[in-house]
Amino acid sequence: MSATAVDQQKKAPKDLRNVVDFLRSSKAGMKIRVGVLGGKRIDYFKGKSAIKAVMSPAYAKLKNVPKVTSEAEAQTLLHSIIPFAFFLRVERGQPSGSSSSSSKTLQIIREQQFKPEDYYAWFYEGSQWTTYVGAVAMVVIMLAGVMFPLWPPTFKLGVSYLSMGVLGLLGLFFAIAIVRLIFYIITVIVASPGIWIFPNLFADVGFVDSFIPVWDWDIKKKSGKK
Repeated sequence: MSATAVDQQKKAPKDLRNVVDFLRSSKAGMKIRVGVLGGKRIDYFKGKSAIKAVMSPAYAKLKNVPKVTSEAEAQTLLHSIIPFAFFLRVERGQPSGSSSSSSKTLQIIREQQFKPEDYYAWFYEGSQWTTYVGAVAMVVIMLAGVMFPLWPPTFKLGVSYLSMGVLGLLGLFFAIAIVRLIFYIITVIVASPGIWIFPNLFADVGFVDSFIPVWDWDIKKKSGKK
C-alpha cells in the first residue's frame, strides 16, 4: 500500500471508516475475489456486492454509520468513500497465468466513480485488532506451556482434571455417534425408513439444538413447488 493511500485513509471521517470496516469484515458477506495489480495479488469486489452489503440487515444494526434506505443512497455513500482510497475502481483484464482460472489482471482507472457493475480493488486490510489479540494470546499460551514445570501443584492438578474432562466429552461424543449409527442401521432393516437418534447432531445448529429432538424418522423433506 502506498503512503499516499494511507494518508488519504487517515483523513476519512469516523462514520465512513466504520462503513469500510464493515465492508472489509465477514459480516458484510461480500464476495471477495483475488486479482493481480502491478505484479502483486490484491483483493477486489464487484460494486453490486458492496451495495447489497450496505442494504443488508447486518448493516442496519450498526451504529455511527450513514443510514441507507435505497440503492441510490447506497451508491452515493460508496462513491463518497472513493476519495479516501480505501478501494479504487479497476478494470479487469486477462488471466495473469497460462490457465483461464488464474487470477485476473487489474488496472486502476483514472475516472473514479462507483457503479454496480464495475470492479473495485481493496487498498485497506481492515481492522487489525483481532490479529494483535491472537498474537498476544499465542505468546501467552506458549509461555504458559514452557513454564508448566514451575506451576503450583494446585494449578497442575486443575489442568489435569480439565484435560480429562475434555477427553471424556470427546469420547462421549464419538460413542453417541457410533451408537446412533448402529441403531439407525438396525431400524432401517426392521422399521424402514429408519430412525435417527439426535437427528440434528451434525447439523449446523446451536449446541442445545443438536440434541433436539431426541429421535426422528429418516424422512427426506420435500421442497415445495414454486
